[in-house]
Amino acid sequence: QVQLVESGGGSVQPGGSLRLSCEASGIIFSLYAMGWYRQAPGKQRELVAGITGSGSTTDVADSVKGRFTISRENAKKMVYLQMNSLKPEHTAVYYCLAGRFWATPLYWGQGTQVTVSS
Repeated sequence: QVQLVESGGGSVQPGGSLRLSCEASGIIFSLYAMGWYRQAPGKQRELVAGITGSGSTTDVADSVKGRFTISRENAKKMVYLQMNSLKPEHTAVYYCLAGRFWATPLYWGQGTQVTVSS
């Protein structure tokens, strides 16, 4: 049984930082690309960042480039999303994913809410 469990969401003021974590179980973690999507109210789910199984290649959406960084620790079966200089438009539910490629997810987490507001 595959499980992806996100944590680290919450409320933060504009300009603040959060680090999201996702712990995977039930998969050979290093064989899977991992990533983060988000879905804001009234909007479609969008890809935020992805990372290959080895961690050697990453990609971040243009809208958050320079603010968000994705990383992973294969020994711990963890993937992270470091979010800096947050803005209100970053408010969304953030979902962890796993798949052969991060653009074609096979598994999803339940999501963690991020709210950026003053």
